[in-house]
Amino acid sequence: MTNNVKEIFAGAAPPAPAALAAKVRTLAPSMTRSMQLVAEAVAGDPAGCAALTVTGLAELTGTSEATVVRTARLLGYPGYRDLRLALAGLAAQQQSGRAPAVTADIAVDDPIADVVAKLAYDEQQTLADTAGGLDTVQLGAAVAALAVAPRVEIYGVAASGLVAQDLAQKLLRIGHIAFAHSDPHLAVTNAVTLQSKDVAIAITHSGSTGDVIEPLRVAFERGATTIAITGRPGSPVSQYADHILTTSTARESELRPAAMSSRTSQLLVVDCLFVGVAQRTYETAAPALAASYEALAHRHSPRGGSR
Repeated sequence: MTNNVKEIFAGAAPPAPAALAAKVRTLAPSMTRSMQLVAEAVAGDPAGCAALTVTGLAELTGTSEATVVRTARLLGYPGYRDLRLALAGLAAQQQSGRAPAVTADIAVDDPIADVVAKLAYDEQQTLADTAGGLDTVQLGAAVAALAVAPRVEIYGVAASGLVAQDLAQKLLRIGHIAFAHSDPHLAVTNAVTLQSKDVAIAITHSGSTGDVIEPLRVAFERGATTIAITGRPGSPVSQYADHILTTSTARESELRPAAMSSRTSQLLVVDCLFVGVAQRTYETAAPALAASYEALAHRHSPRGGSR
């Protein structure tokens, strides 16, 4: 983990028990292997691990007591005692509720009704995981920067590029100057012209997409406020981000690539940013929205009995 990421999670409140599994999925890729063993154990068997001392969990996972404590802190808990309390709470919640009737594992011969049910369940889980793991302190800081930014540049490619376009369009609707870039050359040449109050946003699930990292690095060096929306808070993009907004990390399957779940979680973060900015700039945002609705109203009126 980089120092930047450690500082972010050190200042966050301990996650609620229900958010623990989401936190593990989000942070596990950037943990050491020994810390991953501890994290996987507590997420996989919260009731069993809640009954163990720090020594017992270290023995169970083949690690050390120091590793257990470091893992607890990285997950957002002051110490192992606090993690045990969260595990006990999570176990109680699991025992009182029913297990989900469907999973996201879609087979090639599944009936379409099953596909709908499984995708709906997985989308709901992705949104819940993202909401549970989102650092609202970082989100608030990002909103504050966007609300006063003279200009916003947003970088993303492929599925993340579509999300970048969505955010740019939303900000434009409320009167903010925003541009989405999927062309890496244009992204870099535009980033060079950014100034201190401008904002640059990189959207990359992996956190290692060079075409997105490069313009964010340029913006960072130009003194603009930089934001990363990523599923890997310890990835290369984080070293150039003033604020990191973490999205959910879902399991991939043959018929459901990671781009589908990452897009869902990214869109939730984008909507949170948009609503936050609209709240802060309501006096100008509300008239701008009303004007855009009025300008397009005639395009939605019935013509010849059809819409």
